[in-house]
Amino acid sequence: MTFDYQIVVIGGGSGGLTVAAGAASFGAKVALIERKNELGGDCLHYGCMPSKALIQAAKEVKDASKYTQLTKDDYESFFTSAMERVSEALQDVQAHDSKDRFINLGIDIYEAEGSFLDEHTLQVGEQTITAKRFVIATGSSPAVPPIDGLGEVDYLTNETIFSLRKKPSSMVVIGGGVIGVELSQAMSRLGVEVTVIEGSEQVLSKEDKEISNLSQRLLSEELNVLTNTKAERVERDGEQVKIHYTKDGAQNSITADTILVAAGRKANIGRLGLDKAGIVSEKGSIQVDAALRTNQKHIYAVGDCNGSMPFTHVAGMEGKIAVSNAVLGLSRKASYEKIPWVVYTNPEIYHLGLTEQEAKEKYGEDLLTFKTKLADNDRFMAERKKEGLVKILTTNRGKIVGAHAIGDGAGEWMQEVGTVQALNKRFQSISNVIHPYPAKNNVVSQTADLYWREKLFGSKWNDLIRWYVKKWR
Repeated sequence: MTFDYQIVVIGGGSGGLTVAAGAASFGAKVALIERKNELGGDCLHYGCMPSKALIQAAKEVKDASKYTQLTKDDYESFFTSAMERVSEALQDVQAHDSKDRFINLGIDIYEAEGSFLDEHTLQVGEQTITAKRFVIATGSSPAVPPIDGLGEVDYLTNETIFSLRKKPSSMVVIGGGVIGVELSQAMSRLGVEVTVIEGSEQVLSKEDKEISNLSQRLLSEELNVLTNTKAERVERDGEQVKIHYTKDGAQNSITADTILVAAGRKANIGRLGLDKAGIVSEKGSIQVDAALRTNQKHIYAVGDCNGSMPFTHVAGMEGKIAVSNAVLGLSRKASYEKIPWVVYTNPEIYHLGLTEQEAKEKYGEDLLTFKTKLADNDRFMAERKKEGLVKILTTNRGKIVGAHAIGDGAGEWMQEVGTVQALNKRFQSISNVIHPYPAKNNVVSQTADLYWREKLFGSKWNDLIRWYVKKWR
């Protein structure tokens, strides 16, 4: 059978663009399907890029507030400026994912929605195209919880909040995950009175419990955090909205100018016509094997739509694997054990591998835990940023199975641990690396030194060394 394309990529986000560019570079005839006007996906337009621009602007406002008393008008002006900075940042980054770049690679771009007619045929707008292989990279969208009355009021999601130009006086954020806490803190620092409603016993429930508890305590100094709380009903209250909620069995309510829904994500697969292609989905995501293939072996799925890890760098990693498998016929497998992520609150949170509780369940007595408080590090003491912690989890021989930190810039200086793990080196090897003093990553080498203290000075070897020194040296 003759096909129009060797590879058709559905979705122009991080994963899809990686696949399309890689496949074209290998000489494949490629089509890229994107239903929106611009390429770049959720990360560029509604996620990573705008949120980081907003977080930085809010941090600068927070720093300014330490040295001068800001007025209501000041906050209004700063809010407008922050949103303008977000827009400017998006325009700058958009150039990296311009359509011309991909067209120049020989890729045909279709600006329409794609839906399968069968396992080799796709309806794209009013056109029909065929392909030997497909890669689905349609991403995800905000999940909206079934709260009574929510659909009858105007609410924000990460797809609409960055279009705000007038600062709300107050905001209720439903959801205390990564998106919820990052945007909550930024909005609070821009002068918005923020309340977070989270159903679990702590915000950032996927983080190591000790880390998330410290983060919640610090966040509570800037905004109101309600955990073990469920939003039950929403209604209009004049120009505002009233949220009725239950906390610890007791009913209460709070009124705010607006609501931000940050209650998780859902895969964008509902309009793909998966059943017509015979593609299996489960729990709202496309099912794939370790090689990122669906049950239809010529169709792959990468990024948020396959339910793995909802991060841009993961979609990019999966895209590289899908290219080599789909184009070159390899069977490379995706592994998620060595993938870190960062929560860009202030202070930042770094997460790699297992939490302490997960590691204890898996490794039991073979688990070693090494911790250093930032208050015990000279650089953090000098900068008066002492609130924070480094926690490294290893096996008895030093294999890194988990690494966690909360501290100023943790996403940068903790990646040294991730690099060591990726290179299959032992944690204690960091002790042999000379770190400039007083760089912030000194706190990592301090923690690595604890391994030797545990192994040498807390063991029978210490008695032998002491005997040797006393008798022979």
